[in-house]
Amino acid sequence: MTGPESKETELRRAVCPGSFDPITNGHLDIIGRASKLYDVVHVAVMINQSKQGLFTVDERIDLIRRATAEYGNVEVEAFHGLLVDFCKQRDIPAIVKGLRAVSDFDYELQMAQMNNGLSGVETLFVPTNPTYSFLSSSLVKEVAAWGGDVSHLVPPFVLEALTERLRKKD
Repeated sequence: MTGPESKETELRRAVCPGSFDPITNGHLDIIGRASKLYDVVHVAVMINQSKQGLFTVDERIDLIRRATAEYGNVEVEAFHGLLVDFCKQRDIPAIVKGLRAVSDFDYELQMAQMNNGLSGVETLFVPTNPTYSFLSSSLVKEVAAWGGDVSHLVPPFVLEALTERLRKKD
């Protein structure tokens, strides 16, 4: 095959999935590293109907787009259902996941094996930068809710949105 279509199918694609509620510098580290390895990185924002997030899915997508604007090869969108279906619909052969600790590996290995068994999608594990090895969105929200300083853990505009949302919640 020649022409523009052949270029499209040759692109190396990967997905970085998560809830990103909110996106943290740890997430951005993994996304940034993936963007250097792949032609297109899809950031898939999980929709979980049974779990009420602090930010709406649309707000999370907006924050992620702003946070990843410097990367020309990152696409952000929501998904619900099985991640492997998201991958299949977009011809994405790889999932990139950051690992903070052995406890992450135990869970993520099971997910990787299930995803591969369902669809043949491979999962690549990227060790988290030690600076962010403790970091999670839940921890950021909890510390911020108690008035702790999380300015070094999220981009400035995420901090602003987080502070505003927590103020409205009270």
